[in-house]
Amino acid sequence: MLTLFLPLFLLVLLLGLPVFFATLFAPGLMLLLSDMGRDVPMLFRNIYNGIDSFPLMAIPFFMLAGEVMNRGGITIRLVNLSQVFIGHVRGGLAHVNIMSSMLFAGMSGSAVADTSALGSMLIPAMEKNGYSRRFAAAITAASSVIGPIIPPSGIMIIYAYTMEVSVAALFAAGVIPGLLIGLGLMAVTALLAKKHNFPVAREKATWPEKGAATKAAFLPLLTPVIILGGILFGVFTPTEASAIAVGYALILSIWVMKTVKLSELPRIFTRAAMSSAAVLLIVGAAIAFKTVVSLSHSAEDLATWVLAISDNPLILLFAINILLFIVGMFLDAGPAIIILGPILAPIFIQLGIDPVHFAIIMSINLTVGLATPPMGLVLFVASSVSGERVEAIAKAILPFLAVEFLMIFVITYFPAISMTIPRLLGLA
Repeated sequence: MLTLFLPLFLLVLLLGLPVFFATLFAPGLMLLLSDMGRDVPMLFRNIYNGIDSFPLMAIPFFMLAGEVMNRGGITIRLVNLSQVFIGHVRGGLAHVNIMSSMLFAGMSGSAVADTSALGSMLIPAMEKNGYSRRFAAAITAASSVIGPIIPPSGIMIIYAYTMEVSVAALFAAGVIPGLLIGLGLMAVTALLAKKHNFPVAREKATWPEKGAATKAAFLPLLTPVIILGGILFGVFTPTEASAIAVGYALILSIWVMKTVKLSELPRIFTRAAMSSAAVLLIVGAAIAFKTVVSLSHSAEDLATWVLAISDNPLILLFAINILLFIVGMFLDAGPAIIILGPILAPIFIQLGIDPVHFAIIMSINLTVGLATPPMGLVLFVASSVSGERVEAIAKAILPFLAVEFLMIFVITYFPAISMTIPRLLGLA
């Protein structure tokens, strides 16, 4: 009877119960109904145990770094840099939106932060430039999923913590897939720009203008270099890198660029703390959920069922991509990774799939789910920023989701795309 907590969990999610409460309610109720009430306190203990982790401290630090950079005007400098290099092509502002997401990804690692920061700036600018508001919101949401793919990535930190995989290896493996998805989105945008005669954002920039924009963005762009370089070359751990990112962002914003006042720090810290608390509470609840998965032997049952379909890893990878894409429609990436990672990863590792490669497949799939209707979180953020209805954005985003889904399969069946850099660095 305990195994019924999985369908009950999905049911209460569909009924609108917040993820944190659904993650505890379903297994808690089934433990009581299965005469295992003595194990219910274990759920609450595991919420704390799941959060009480040194590696997970990287998440609030990276969120704080993103908050400081956004408030410090670094986002504007990245957008200006994108403008001078690509704003002159047809559909220039749409391309700028995607390129800015690729640059911003190396600093925040959050799709929500990307949508909020870039959307509040670029959606009104695109509408003023002749784009429909729904299209501007859709491309903002679609490109924001690059944030958790190009490192640093909160989602990859959660996966590494749950599955005991190297964070450095995952960060290295995410670089090329993230760039590939960005280029895929730009290719679709170019086709749509030609079909719908999208406007040109500006005249072609002169070399002095390009030099000035590059100089203005140079110090912010060193952030991912410092973070990744330090992690990959063993100078500091990912958690230490997140703290260094915060320190660097504060130095840039307060003393170098002088765009943040000391009096603004309490508000910045509060916003970052609230965002971090929401994420870490869900992580703790998902760890508790994972314990009940183990007690119910659902993982073993699912493994037996999956392997009964086929022993061909190529067929199973196709099926798992479909499954993860569907899961991403209803469940946020963090909880989905913690819940499904321990169930699915051992199956595919047993079939000969590299643990880092499977981690990238799962992380990218569930990250794209953040922009997938009906429950994609960044769709709601884009709706809030733009004032456009979620349904309208969901319809406009379909061409971009199609190319992201295609890229998932390309990354799945060509492991060299994600594995080349980790192998060159000796991390996989």
